[in-house]
Amino acid sequence: MKKIELEIVALSHSITQTQSYAVVLGEVNGLRRLPIVIGGFEAQAIAVALERMNPSRPLTHDLMKNFMMAFNVDMHEIVINDLQEGIFYSKLVCSSNNDTVEIDSRTSDALALAVRFGCPIYTYENILDQAGVLMDDEMRTVDEPTFSSSTNTNAPSSSNKSNDNLRSLSIDELNALLAEVLENEDYIKAIAIRDELKTRGNN
Repeated sequence: MKKIELEIVALSHSITQTQSYAVVLGEVNGLRRLPIVIGGFEAQAIAVALERMNPSRPLTHDLMKNFMMAFNVDMHEIVINDLQEGIFYSKLVCSSNNDTVEIDSRTSDALALAVRFGCPIYTYENILDQAGVLMDDEMRTVDEPTFSSSTNTNAPSSSNKSNDNLRSLSIDELNALLAEVLENEDYIKAIAIRDELKTRGNN
């Protein structure tokens, strides 16, 4: 069965589930999108790698990568290979000493490792047919593919209030808050604060 390559185009709060996030995968050279609901911890792990942030201590997925590299295990690709009752199933394709193995994985963990190894993400046509969303060409933004740290426009109002609160703070207050959330390892919030500082810098 032919594999279809995907890339991460957005990460935002889930519209349907509180305390959850949605990672949106886009078809490379195509218009289809595959949204997948993931937990907050996994969203943070993906965000940290995409934004090339350096946590003071390695996160679980950083530890996993370091462990694999220490034993000369390389990850070549991940494949989202099944969808059952709304749950995506994935596998890691890894090799060591001329031996290639496929390892079962949660999709959120597979994506967090894929961005760390810089390896491609694949799925199959039948999965895109079942769960994919077709975007009109006019709906594509000029910046795609990009990582979006902002919340979805349809996300709960509490998220919008949080962004409004950031806008009301001074630059010194934002820098102090950034140091605090980094100390608490809240990288999702750190990205939002950093984006607000960037916006003010550009202005």
